[in-house]
Amino acid sequence: MNIKLSFLLFFGVITIGFSQQFSYKPLNPAFGGETFNYQWLQSSATAQNSFTAPRNTADAQSELERFGEQLNQQVLSQISRVLLAQQVDAVGDFDQEGTFTFGSLNVEVFDSDEGLVINILNTSNGEQTQVVVPNQ
Repeated sequence: MNIKLSFLLFFGVITIGFSQQFSYKPLNPAFGGETFNYQWLQSSATAQNSFTAPRNTADAQSELERFGEQLNQQVLSQISRVLLAQQVDAVGDFDQEGTFTFGSLNVEVFDSDEGLVINILNTSNGEQTQVVVPNQ
């Protein structure tokens, strides 16, 4: 029993002899740390950042690629105009007042003092838009 007590006493003395007071000092200058640490923290954060800014695709395209893209946009625009004209011709002319239905859209057309008013209501989610074409 004497050996155990001396063993515990020995380790207790050694532990106290090598212990020291723990103190905390922040590294980040925003929280009271050294102002000289700012550059190191910034470069460390930049090195760890895996995100890259999106590149502008117009800058990387050649003249031929831009021409092809513009041509595609014009063709698609022409097709959408033709399809819209066919849809409007099937329902009626927007010069006539009334209410028209395009799928889940209700379009109300009427004349007012401000000009031709077109109210568009999406019946599926309740969104509503108003377009006013001024009188000439």
